[in-house]
Amino acid sequence: MYALPETGYLRLRQIIGNPKAVPPIPALIPVGKSTWWAGVKSGRYPRPVRTLGARITAWRVEDIRELIRRCSLTGECGAESDA
Repeated sequence: MYALPETGYLRLRQIIGNPKAVPPIPALIPVGKSTWWAGVKSGRYPRPVRTLGARITAWRVEDIRELIRRCSLTGECGAESDA
């Protein structure tokens, strides 16, 4: 499994994974791209930080760690399929 840094930022492909990358990037939260963005819109997933640059979207590692902790308690983060 991918080891998360203590602090910093993650791009979307580091969160939802990319099996076509070389080497493949495993998913921390196994959902599709549209499911992820719908979850961000609904508040289920954390909002991105956009202060890094005009065209850079990233999430704070701390927010993703909290999401993973919540998911492990409820078991409700990666069950949906991308429709």
